[in-house]
Amino acid sequence: MNGSGSAAAPFGRRLLTVAGIDELGAYRVLRVADPDGPEPGPGQFAMLAAAERWGGGEDERPYLARAFSVARWFEGEAHYLLEDVGPGTRRLCELGAGDRLWVLGPLGVGFATPEDGRRALLVGGGVGIAPLAIWQDALEGTGRLFGASAGAESAVPGPASGAPTPAATAPTRTPTTVLLGFRDGPRAHGAALLRGARVATDDGSSGNRGLVTDLLVEELERDAHAAVYACGPAPMLEAVRRICAEREIPAQLALEAGMACGFGACYGCVVPRRGGGYLRVCVDGPVIDAAELDSVEAHAGAPA
Repeated sequence: MNGSGSAAAPFGRRLLTVAGIDELGAYRVLRVADPDGPEPGPGQFAMLAAAERWGGGEDERPYLARAFSVARWFEGEAHYLLEDVGPGTRRLCELGAGDRLWVLGPLGVGFATPEDGRRALLVGGGVGIAPLAIWQDALEGTGRLFGASAGAESAVPGPASGAPTPAATAPTRTPTTVLLGFRDGPRAHGAALLRGARVATDDGSSGNRGLVTDLLVEELERDAHAAVYACGPAPMLEAVRRICAEREIPAQLALEAGMACGFGACYGCVVPRRGGGYLRVCVDGPVIDAAELDSVEAHAGAPA
């Protein structure tokens, strides 16, 4: 980071190889071999573009690289959570082991550890659960490959299925509670990306019927000495911001916005800052202190 608290961009993109891609309900976990790349911090992201047939779709889309949070990092392998929602994600979901892609990153400002002995409440919605997985690993002092141990409900087949969970990598661990919300059952399979999650679904097909913010209110009523970390659709993030502001609970929100560059040059991802001015999601975030925002705008969240 530079002196202003914004992230400084690394030089140059890297041509990397896909290690594999695994199904996770409605999602895909793209695993990318990056043995010589910089280790990402929890909450950081990368700009991804397939090396071939990028810009070769209908209307020559996709034009630009796409931003994705790092979902996990383990021994030189980066994981990204994908959902096919458009030309860019569709092309990335088509990749297989041995295919090549361009990666620029890690980029942006990530999560900061809880203070004053607060427990960590991780609140995720839809594909926005991705950065919470690597953050849980860091807070609990573990690192694991996708599928290496049981998730919220059951183990999911993956490249390291049946392998032992790696030993703790941090001397202390922060108590962590994970709350995840999804639209339906197929998307709720994504909860296996994290450990020990409480799940809510809109249609009641998995876990609690209702919103993940209902679970958040329950947890804060039980024990308000917490710090909240959230990523998901904009309405969910705005609800989290409001709930925490009303209770004076510190919260960090991982925002998502369309961006052309990823390193602050294009100003395509700005959000209004409380008190005036703007924040660039790519360099002042994507993780932003909720106290910096009067509200979370509709364009600043992940797909539901």
